[in-house]
Amino acid sequence: MQLPPDSVFHPRTLRLGRGRAMELGPRSRLMGILNVTPDSFSDGGLHVDASSAVDAALQMIGEGADIIDIGGESTRPGADPVSALEEQRRIMPVIEALGGREDVLISVDTWRAQTARLALAAGAHLINDVWGLQREPEMARVAADAGAAVAIMHTGRERERLPDLVQDQFHWFAASLELARQAGIKDDQIVLDPGFGFAKDADDNLDLMARFAELHGLALPLLAGTSRKRFLGGLTGRDASDRDVATVATSVALRLAGAAMFRVHNVAFNKDGLAVADAMVQSSRKREPGHG
Repeated sequence: MQLPPDSVFHPRTLRLGRGRAMELGPRSRLMGILNVTPDSFSDGGLHVDASSAVDAALQMIGEGADIIDIGGESTRPGADPVSALEEQRRIMPVIEALGGREDVLISVDTWRAQTARLALAAGAHLINDVWGLQREPEMARVAADAGAAVAIMHTGRERERLPDLVQDQFHWFAASLELARQAGIKDDQIVLDPGFGFAKDADDNLDLMARFAELHGLALPLLAGTSRKRFLGGLTGRDASDRDVATVATSVALRLAGAAMFRVHNVAFNKDGLAVADAMVQSSRKREPGHG
């Protein structure tokens, strides 16, 4: 695995909506997954009640989550699509309940500009778009108008991909970043997600992990979302709900490769694993010439 440049662990500010901010670099940041859906691949049906979802969010904050990612439509392969109104019916009561709390940062997991606009007005701070601002280009303007951060994800779905998976990442993100910058989104409002599992087979996912450090050529912080993904089941033989140990292994490996943020189901497990990875990073940086 290629090592990342030391600069990726230097402090940098991610500007969020509503005047909030998060420091990235020296310490791993955790995005807790909260699916308010009946059919998500791992936790579908667990939090369809708003009260239960709020309790789950607060539990993840207590376990060390830095931001909660709330979604109302499953993105697993083969999932049934839902309407914008149904997506909003699921997520808005949860966002509204959490939106006024100073101890909770909120990400809205949606590709729909209308849903994102409502979520930001209700208290969300970041838009997590699995179509990288490209399915509804108005999304970039919604984020810019609200001063919100965006997590721009790579996907290979519904398009032709370049043969080299890292070149395809650069190709996809070039288009997404052009949309973001034309709308007025600044680089300090952006994180990039290489989209593990999105039209990527097991070999693709492992290659992407091995070559992860090459993505620092994009010069933006990186978010890793491997949690309980199918390729981990292929490696371990375990069902989705029993892949947290394998997830932690990938989180540690990707942290050492320079990932800044981790989107996970089990916050407590990943927090412990990443505490070890962060200590390794800091120990290594202390030995760098001129450090400190």
